[in-house]
Amino acid sequence: MTELHEILYCSLLAPDQPTEIVGQIVSRARASNATEGITGLLVFDGMRSCQHFEGPRRQVLGLLNRLEADPRHTEMRVVYEGELLKRPYQRFDMGLAQTEDEAEGEDIAILQQLDGAEALERFLALRPRFDIAG
Repeated sequence: MTELHEILYCSLLAPDQPTEIVGQIVSRARASNATEGITGLLVFDGMRSCQHFEGPRRQVLGLLNRLEADPRHTEMRVVYEGELLKRPYQRFDMGLAQTEDEAEGEDIAILQQLDGAEALERFLALRPRFDIAG
């Protein structure tokens, strides 16, 4: 059986990028993620994003390398990485939750300052607020 791995990172949209680029990125990522067995959720507040993704270890680490090299976002920081026993995102390849809610934006800003299990727990606690089915 393939070892499952998960990563949660936060970043800022690069200043020269329009906010619409995030939806375009997710749309394109869905096909490649499906091929690689990667599932997850990206939360975007208009400036900050946090993405939690999971899948086979090799593919997840490959995606992380591509994300780190992507100039469309800055200040990328992995706040959690680890092995995974069961996928929390089973019904979609890559979900996108965009929010303009000020409180959720503050939650994302706080999340960017956390590390480890605390960061992951805070992100997972945000999921019920979004209109997603994962």
